[in-house]
Amino acid sequence: MPATLSMAAPLVPTAKEEWRAHGLVPVAAGLGYATSVIHIYGVGPFYGPVAQEFGWSRTEVTFGLTLATLVQAVGGVVVGLAVDRFGPRRFGVFGLVLMGLAFALLGTASGSLGNWYLLWAVIALCALPVQASVWTSAVASRFTASRGMAFAVTLCGASIAAGLFPPMATWLIGTLGWRAAFPAQAAIWLAVAFPVIFVWFHGRYDKGRKGSAAPDAGKVADLPGASLRQGLTSSVYHRLFLASLLFTFTVIALVVHFTAILGDAGASPMAAAAIASLVGWFSLAGRLGTGALLDRLPASLVGAAVFLLPVAGCLLLLLGGGSLPIMALASALIGVTLGAEIDVVVYLLTRHFGLKNFGGLYGCVLAALSIGTAAGPLAAAQIFDRTGSYDGFLWLGLAFMVASSVAIATLPRGAAAYSAH
Repeated sequence: MPATLSMAAPLVPTAKEEWRAHGLVPVAAGLGYATSVIHIYGVGPFYGPVAQEFGWSRTEVTFGLTLATLVQAVGGVVVGLAVDRFGPRRFGVFGLVLMGLAFALLGTASGSLGNWYLLWAVIALCALPVQASVWTSAVASRFTASRGMAFAVTLCGASIAAGLFPPMATWLIGTLGWRAAFPAQAAIWLAVAFPVIFVWFHGRYDKGRKGSAAPDAGKVADLPGASLRQGLTSSVYHRLFLASLLFTFTVIALVVHFTAILGDAGASPMAAAAIASLVGWFSLAGRLGTGALLDRLPASLVGAAVFLLPVAGCLLLLLGGGSLPIMALASALIGVTLGAEIDVVVYLLTRHFGLKNFGGLYGCVLAALSIGTAAGPLAAAQIFDRTGSYDGFLWLGLAFMVASSVAIATLPRGAAAYSAH
């Protein structure tokens, strides 16, 4: 009888076996995730030249991003549910091309605010099929034992975007002008990302080219996990939602306006871009380090600790007196947290609520991330336009990061939320 039970029990692959079989899936997903945030991390250097040419305020220029992320907040849930039903590959491959084309179209801006916002509305629609739930759902379906590190590799895409896109855009603007720089940046990135994604991005539940599911696919409905109602009514879910909202409100605003903050402190355009790019490179370390810690330590404690780092970053920007080394240190601290946030939230979401409705539940969290991304940069721009300084926003962001850390720290460390209720 013991032998029969042993033979019937499903084999659970080890971390090494998961990486040996599917190691390129997180890499491809990471490039896709970088593409999904090109309009967030790649647009900062364009704000100054666009505003200067058309005579717009920073609030007017930034409002396009606000529109795009608000659309994502509304549409993210629908896309997440669709990913649960149809699999992520078809969304990722086609959305990648659409997103590149939409970003390139920003170079056709006519000088009318209506035209500028219409171009951002196109970006908003094209960003939906490449949202984070598309890339992370494929990785979650392939990795269990090493899910924390697999998520970290995937979400390093945003770190690459934050580290690579600002200096790339600054160089292209200086070489080609801002109009030609938009399509040039999109073309360069698609040439790198598309072949890798087309060949290696396959989730476990994606259908093959002939319409038949992979042999090991099974059905998403057979997976353990919470129902949408269980998840959405859980206090655990509410705290994850709140922490995500406060985090993106603060940190994405800092990233979007970082070159402007540094420029106002006296840094040259290239020095500001170089320091701002540290956010991306240090977020790589944050993501990989956090991924390793999530597989070994309580995720709520890991998240609470890293969410406090921007508090120190904001204080350095407020009290640093324009010192370039101090601004670089602030950039590094913000980067480490940027590298950890999505990793922590996605990991906690899968551990507390399972994979059965991961796309739908993450789509709702993505709404919080999108609302924060929409409101934070706009709030920072408004505070600057009214006061001539970003200091007020830095103090507000400091308070919000403390609150988000507390929300994560108070999460339970025991059984999954759906089995506990």
